[in-house]
Amino acid sequence: MALEIAIIGGGPAGLRAAEVAAQAGARVTVFDAKPSVGRKLLVAGRGGLNLTHGEDFEGFVTRYSGPDQPDGFWRGVLEAFTSADLRAWAAGLGIETFQQRTGRVYPREMKAAPLLRRWIERLRGLGVTFHMNHRWTALHHGARILLGFDQREHACDAVILAMGGASWPITGSDGGWVPVMQNLGIRVNPLVPANCGWEHAWPAEVLAIAEGQPLKNIAVRAGNTTATGELMVTAYGLEGGAIYQLGAALRAMTEPVIEIDFKPTFTADELARKLESVKHDRPAACRERWKLSAAAHAILTHGLPADIDATTLARRAKACPIPLTAPRPIAEAISSAGGVCWSELDASLMLKKLPGVYVAGEMIDWEAPTGGYLMQGCFATGTHAAKAALQRS
Repeated sequence: MALEIAIIGGGPAGLRAAEVAAQAGARVTVFDAKPSVGRKLLVAGRGGLNLTHGEDFEGFVTRYSGPDQPDGFWRGVLEAFTSADLRAWAAGLGIETFQQRTGRVYPREMKAAPLLRRWIERLRGLGVTFHMNHRWTALHHGARILLGFDQREHACDAVILAMGGASWPITGSDGGWVPVMQNLGIRVNPLVPANCGWEHAWPAEVLAIAEGQPLKNIAVRAGNTTATGELMVTAYGLEGGAIYQLGAALRAMTEPVIEIDFKPTFTADELARKLESVKHDRPAACRERWKLSAAAHAILTHGLPADIDATTLARRAKACPIPLTAPRPIAEAISSAGGVCWSELDASLMLKKLPGVYVAGEMIDWEAPTGGYLMQGCFATGTHAAKAALQRS
């Protein structure tokens, strides 16, 4: 008799787990609290659906972090399902991909809907059954695993939990599973916003010039962590890939602050020398001498005296402090940190206290920056958990 595997959660990790299990001959049922699966994929697809990243493997592996994360875990799961494997998988659905200069990989059509539609067709062809509008409420562990939903029960041989974190709750990723897991005795670290904007009270004069403007070709530091990329100035503070990469470092600070290096290709001494001939109003002169954008210039020079010396101004340009008050709400975040503690899981992603119950995707306490790393992590952990669950037969 075929192994019966239930998947709870119809996002990338859950659908990938369903695919791997069904291809191996298991009877697979997917449950989701929403009326349809893949909703977060569709939301992510509004920006083109960044599937993975073309970074070399040694750098790729370092992008994943989390408290008490087992040594070598990501190396193992990413070697088993690489970024090249993900692109080949998409090609198998008839979805051509391309790599941008930044290394980010997208479908050629820059749309999520065609990929999701073909993926669901493949899963149905493999015999996967879908039950929508089913919110998970309980789990009873015995000879078989009995799952409770708000309107039915379902028995299975193994279950893979893949309900996501708590970002973009409109997609179903609302963290509603946390109390259910806690009632089962599973330790869960609080879900907090990751890959999100941070708040800063800009002076009105700065906001009038900089709001909605990007800060490009910069380096941003938070403690001992440095990120490169862009920032976007908003009415409430800052957004953008550079600050997203610094989330873990900022959350660890009692008083979070970043330092912006507006001219990372120059030293402070080199910048100071460009102002040697300026005798009056160096803050005004530095915009042209250093080729600063209007937004960067407004942030750098706000409140500075006209007679500031060139060395002090140059040092500020290399480390302009921006104190931050708080991250934006988790509902706005691209992803969340926190989740099921690594200590609750064995190497196969099975819950030690609940044999036959596996966890995949963003339910686990890991995080990664935007750029395709999140999607790759969900596909890789979904693949890993499904292969392990198949061994229950």
